[in-house]
Formats: sequence, C-alpha cells, structure tokens
Amino acid sequence: MKTPKQLGYRMPAEWETHSATQLHWPSNRETWPGERLERVENVYLHLIEALHRFEPVVLLLDPDLNHDRITERMDNYGIDLSAVHLFRTPINDVWARDCGPVFIKQHGREKFAITDWEYNAWGGKYPPFDADNSLPKWFSDVFNIRLFSPKIVLEGGSIDTNGEGIILTTEAVLLNKNRNPHLNKDEIEDYLMNYLGAEKIIWLKDGLKGDDTDGHIDDLSRFLNKNTILTMISDDPEDVNYLTLRENFEILKRAVDADGKPFEIVTLPLPKTKIEGTTVDGSEYVPASYANFYIANGAVLLPLYDKNYDETAIRLFKKYFQDREVIGIPCADLVWGQGSIHCITQQLYGLEL
Repeated sequence: MKTPKQLGYRMPAEWETHSATQLHWPSNRETWPGERLERVENVYLHLIEALHRFEPVVLLLDPDLNHDRITERMDNYGIDLSAVHLFRTPINDVWARDCGPVFIKQHGREKFAITDWEYNAWGGKYPPFDADNSLPKWFSDVFNIRLFSPKIVLEGGSIDTNGEGIILTTEAVLLNKNRNPHLNKDEIEDYLMNYLGAEKIIWLKDGLKGDDTDGHIDDLSRFLNKNTILTMISDDPEDVNYLTLRENFEILKRAVDADGKPFEIVTLPLPKTKIEGTTVDGSEYVPASYANFYIANGAVLLPLYDKNYDETAIRLFKKYFQDREVIGIPCADLVWGQGSIHCITQQLYGLEL
C-alpha cells in the first residue's frame, strides 16, 4: 500500500483555511476538581464566543453531560448556536490537539485525509484514554474521510509545520521511551516523512517545567509563517526554564529550511509559570506560554497570563498577523490544568457540516 507521501499528501500549515475547529466541553473531574470545572467552563465560553464568529465549532460532549445546561450557558453568553455543532460521543478529557485527527492535504487538490496516530495520554500518565484515542476513527466514520493509521504514538501538540514540509518537534517527547520504545530517531523521522509529508525535521531538546506532556513543541516554538518561527525565551538566569529555552533558541538560530535558507527567529518572554500551591499532579509550575496560540480562519486566539508581558505578545502577533484579528483570552484557569488554547483546539478540514 502506498504511503500518504507517495500519494502526494502533506500536513497543511495551521493558517490554511479550516472547515471547523474541534473542541471538547470540559467534564473530567480529576483534571478540573471542585470549582475549577466552572472556572474552566468560563474560559471555554469566552473562547467559543470569539472563535465561532470566524469558523464553525465542532463541540464534542460526553454523553453523561447535561446537554441543555451547556446550550443554555452558551446562549446566555451570546453565542450563535447555529455555528456550534454539538456531537455526543465518549471523551476522556479536553485535549483535542493531542488525540484529535491530524489532517493531511493532497498536493494541488482540496482533498484531505486523516492520520490516526495512537494516543496514550503522554506515556500512560492519565488513564483512561481509550475514548480519546478513538476520536480520529470517529471523525473518519462520521464525515466519511479517508483514514491512514501509522500505529505509533504521536500527539498533535508535539509537532508544528510550516505547510511546506518543515516540522518542528522535541527530542524530549518523540524520543521518550514512554511513547515508542521500539523506534529510534531515524525510524520516527521516517514516519513523519511518510505520513505527514515531512521533508526536514528540526529537533529541539527539552520542554517547559510543569509540562506533563514531557515537552510539547506548542509551548516552545511555533511557525508564524513559512519563514518565521516564534520561540519563547527567559531573560532571567534564575528562571527554571532559562537554560532549556536558551538551548532551543540556539538550535533554531542555526536551523535552515529544505533549501538551506535560515529562518527568521522572533522571541517572546515566557510569562510567570510558578503558581501558588500545586496542580493536581503536584507541580508548582504550569506550562504558561504565548506559543500556545491558535490560528483560526480570520483570527488568532492568543492566551494571556501575565500583565507584565501580555501587551508585548499582543503587539508581536498583530505585526505578524495583520490579516487576522488578534484576540487575547485570559487563560490562567485553563493552564492550571496544564494546557492552553492550542492544546484544546484541533483544526479540521474537508468536513461537510
């Protein structure tokens, strides 16, 4: 059987036009204990209200949830329910980026397929995860989209692409033995090339302290356009993330594209990541990062955390996304669950809604 690459497929960049965005309504009481659940619901309402003005939302609801309560909350928030498509299907948690379908596009055609990677909740950290692992197949079945199954573990938040065959990732995740212990670096690169159409992989090293994914790229460095990479830095040598971010920055400064041309590297300061108390898994840190933005059809949804740096981040995004509205969304209550806007969204293509 031919691989997706042999058939002319490649993973598109996030700024290419979507047909919708996937979200999961929060319901996991282990991730969101006590009053944390309602607080994160309020973040979702803010996000959905912003997003649905630019593209449809596919909102997955666990069957045990009160459907009427959720639609009432959205209606009271001023959300046009005709732009939010609700589907009842079992889900384990909110992290659509990591368990959702990773789409690929056939060269020269508006023809899409889904790559169905295995999902094991970042090395088996948070069982159960079987319902979330089934979601790419669910999308394929419901929307009649071709499915390719590599049969190895890969989360959507661990990769980023410029849509032209360059993929950013980290050794801390893709080479972690809690994912694919039977594969080496060259073999993993082969999968990225054959299933996502990668021509070149840029490997960064470690991730942020408090990132329970082991170091996803979408908290570190992201493409702003095909030639420009945003990377997070810290100017404080005492910061727990200082050395990690500096090492990744140096790698990016030496990186080149498939034609040997360097990228433009722009930086933003990392917001405060140490919290009062601890998260559910006992961490004193959360992966708060402006790199966890989401590019929608007419907007960029930008997580906000820290008044000392938020305005700097907004100005940078307005400079690089002049054709999109930059919308800041306070995400302290979301990132407490150890993920932010990019982690809970997944762009969808080729859907007829």
